[in-house]
Amino acid sequence: MSIEVKNIHKHFAQFQALDNISLEFPTGELVALLGPSGCGKTTLLRIIAGLEQADSGQVILEGVDASHTHVRERHIGFMFQHYALFQHMTVFDNIAFGLRIKPKKTRPSEAQITKRVNELLELIQLSTLAKRYPSQLSGGQRQRIALARALAVDPKVLLLDEPFGALDAKVRKELRRWLRQLHHELHITSIFVTHDQEEALEVADQIVLMNRGKVEQVGTPLAVFNHPATPFAYNFLGTSNRFEGTWAQGALHLSGNPIAINESATGLSEGDKVIAFARPHELTLDPNVQQAKGIAATIQRILAFGPTARVELQDTSTQTEHFEVDIPTLELQQLQLREGQKVRLVPNQLRVFAAG
Repeated sequence: MSIEVKNIHKHFAQFQALDNISLEFPTGELVALLGPSGCGKTTLLRIIAGLEQADSGQVILEGVDASHTHVRERHIGFMFQHYALFQHMTVFDNIAFGLRIKPKKTRPSEAQITKRVNELLELIQLSTLAKRYPSQLSGGQRQRIALARALAVDPKVLLLDEPFGALDAKVRKELRRWLRQLHHELHITSIFVTHDQEEALEVADQIVLMNRGKVEQVGTPLAVFNHPATPFAYNFLGTSNRFEGTWAQGALHLSGNPIAINESATGLSEGDKVIAFARPHELTLDPNVQQAKGIAATIQRILAFGPTARVELQDTSTQTEHFEVDIPTLELQQLQLREGQKVRLVPNQLRVFAAG
């Protein structure tokens, strides 16, 4: 099922949760609504589900305006962060619940329900747990049961609200991989809410990055990560180093030193105040502090675990700006870098934005 939202607005008292949101969710894709707490992503998900009404705008399902269609008529499966399983029911009965409460004319027979539940237990690889109760399951198992229950009614759309937020890191990673594989098999149009950038980048076909009720950027995980469109996107997606300077003669001037920009910077005028970003691997450390290029910095901490080392530094002049640099551990050893050492921090690549 294709999903489209047009010009969605939503207020809670004086707080504007959604500000003129228009998006298209392609059929069969897994889309992540990504952003910090309070950005509006869960509100948007609930409006699509029919659990919340927008102040204005449209929800269009398969080309039909469903803005005022009851949640039961939208053919949507919804999965919550905290499982919402019935503690007094077995795993089997939890999954069967949505089928058993259907109106009599559309309700499957008990034999059909049993067949469907067993198929889903096989799909989520928990066939041996049908007679157990939620309290006898691990967090990861409960979340799989919650997903099976959402799938039991053959939804055309699957909505997941922070599906792995209550689980520890190792289980989250396992379930992310499992969800990706499951979606590849089922091809149900799916939207999931997360504030975890790694989760979104790893699982989603498309990412919708949100901030303060607005859409900051939409694209594939690779496109959004490699080409952030706004300062917020750069800050939120992955680790980044932030620099403040002045735009002059086609270069960024930091601490009085010009630094060439690899990407074209448009819309900037001579003398503009700008901010720039670089990923940790886009910076070089030079022990030769006598040279003029780059920024004078002091190494505060070195984390050398595995083939890549993370070097944390502080701006020597301001004592307030902090930076992170990733370099090969072998290079770290060759340069003989140590904590407390003064170096020059040289950006190899920067993305520049006008300071706003």
